[in-house]
Amino acid sequence: MSSQTLKAAILVVSTTAAKDASTDATGAILKEVFEHEGGGKWEVTETKIVGDVVLDIQRSITAWADAENAVNVIATTGGTGFAVSDTTPEAIRPLLHKEAPGLVHGMIAASLAVTPFALMSRPVAGVRNKTLIITLPGSPKGAKENLQSILKILPHACQQAAGADSRMLHAGGVKKLEKEAAVSAGFHSHSHGHSHGHSHNHGHGHNHGHATLVRHTAHNENPISNDPTLGPTRRNRSSPYPMLAVEEALKLIKEHTSLSRVVKAKVDASLVGSVLAEDVTATEAVPAYRASIVDGYAIIVSEDGASSRGTFPVASISHASPGEIPELKAGQIARITTGAPLPACATSVVMVEDTFLKTMTDDGQEEVEIEILAEGVKDGENVREVGSDIKKGEVILHKGEEISAVGGELGLLASVGRAEVSVYKRPIVGVLSTGDEIVEHSMPGNLRLGEVRDCNRPTIMSAVQGWGFEVVDLGVARDKPGDLEQSLRDAFRKVDVVITSGGVSMGELDLLKPTIERALGGTIHFGRVSMKPGKPTTFATVPVKDSNGERISKVIFSLPGNPVSAIVTLHLFVLPSLHYASGVEPAGLAKVTVKLTHEFRLDPQRLEYHRAIVTMGKDGLLYASSTGWQRSSRVGSLKSANALLCLPTGKGALEKGATIEALLMGRLSTLSSTNLLTQLFD
Repeated sequence: MSSQTLKAAILVVSTTAAKDASTDATGAILKEVFEHEGGGKWEVTETKIVGDVVLDIQRSITAWADAENAVNVIATTGGTGFAVSDTTPEAIRPLLHKEAPGLVHGMIAASLAVTPFALMSRPVAGVRNKTLIITLPGSPKGAKENLQSILKILPHACQQAAGADSRMLHAGGVKKLEKEAAVSAGFHSHSHGHSHGHSHNHGHGHNHGHATLVRHTAHNENPISNDPTLGPTRRNRSSPYPMLAVEEALKLIKEHTSLSRVVKAKVDASLVGSVLAEDVTATEAVPAYRASIVDGYAIIVSEDGASSRGTFPVASISHASPGEIPELKAGQIARITTGAPLPACATSVVMVEDTFLKTMTDDGQEEVEIEILAEGVKDGENVREVGSDIKKGEVILHKGEEISAVGGELGLLASVGRAEVSVYKRPIVGVLSTGDEIVEHSMPGNLRLGEVRDCNRPTIMSAVQGWGFEVVDLGVARDKPGDLEQSLRDAFRKVDVVITSGGVSMGELDLLKPTIERALGGTIHFGRVSMKPGKPTTFATVPVKDSNGERISKVIFSLPGNPVSAIVTLHLFVLPSLHYASGVEPAGLAKVTVKLTHEFRLDPQRLEYHRAIVTMGKDGLLYASSTGWQRSSRVGSLKSANALLCLPTGKGALEKGATIEALLMGRLSTLSSTNLLTQLFD
């Protein structure tokens, strides 16, 4: 393929064709137009058929436009009409970094010359990264006419979108461009498109002597949130953010959560929950001396293998305490306690059960002679050798291991005398509620009309603290852009991660997304998730300067205001991020398989995280039952819940006895502690 050849991809949007590809005729026609009418400038490198599903359309577009070797043009066909299932414009528009209304005008004008019904089409066009995207009708004739109407100017548009130098591209003027594209001077849509594109690229690409602006996002990551200064009449009426699958959202969280810096930490109870940032080696052997593993008597085993039986004087006593121990001589024994060091020259220890008291002092307080009853005692018997537990220099814990509350890791560190270790600093988390309607949960008296007690902040704080992270109460920010911006700026000076609740929907007072993008220069990595509850959950990073003046990114999670939505998304999205930052693997909630104790209705459109009680049955299996009515504002659906059931989308219900996955939020109940299962099964 020559360097002048442009690459095109064709996406056929049709549920019918997705089931039977032979029913599609439009894809082949568009390929023919590109390759036979495009003046030898085009090669169709990708073709695909998807159903009328927004997520499927968006996945295909982003896969082609976000790739390292992206195609120059993506042409979709189908889904641009007024039918209920026609969602192509809604899927494409949120993905665009720049819109191209001139191309849309040109396509509609060309079709309108053929039929008045062209006005019933809803095409969109624009640029994502360096790829031009156009949407064509589903009918073969309409798609062909629309593509033909703009085909000759597409190479010029693609060159600009790919970053070509505007000055060089436009050298010679418009007439030269029209001649190269073989279009007439009356082709007004080209003229408008040229003027707009030149002005935009020129303004960003050349220095006019003004002071250098510092922006925190790339030029193609312009804010897509509502501009609060424009008022309610000019805000988005529906969310401009793509609806992501939960798995895609989790991938973005992992990608944009940075591992915390390494710090030195004392080896004490505060270390529990920390993750080691280095291999830990033993600075001394354990035991550091030859020690007895029983209560008994240290003896010297004869080299000639003579019997160990006989009566011996007790020459000394060795306790498990510091002190000098006399050297043991042949024919002597020493009383010794468990863990005590062996006297010099001693070879073995005989258990006290294998001895007999022969004589004692006159006052009866001490042993004088002991008879050894054991036969064939071997060298080293009942003795812990130096380094037999841990050798000096041996790796006792590896980088990435977590210090658990069980005590084993702390015990190891303490046993070799480690006073401190290197760990990943656990992030400090700040929790902020937003909204003029929010009042403290502890406020005395009755609520006024419109007031809501803040249950999100204390609930989120308790959960995060229960996970082992330090929490800072950031209070309540009011629904005023300046107030919210200042609250967030102050927060990022105190904490590493900010969690907010409320203000992430589409109302005129939902200011979180505009404040993050427009005031703080942050990047919103996702603003909607295809799940129930918690659809408007937002994840972003904000650039800040650390204590050394270096620019770093800090994470902010903006959770929905509904209490249940906030807590579900806290467990599902925030916990994995905190784990990634702390080095904890695997990150997030533990996943188990459970059997349903009753029928569960499914949502036809969104994956549902159903609050449930998971119980261990007498048969060793895990059983799940609902906590009841699942409305996202009903905090009671979280009462007693220790799990989230991952209910798939679908029609109808999952039957009693079906097996599905659940995410554990708390400790398991047992059958003996609840009559719930008995009641359900009976």
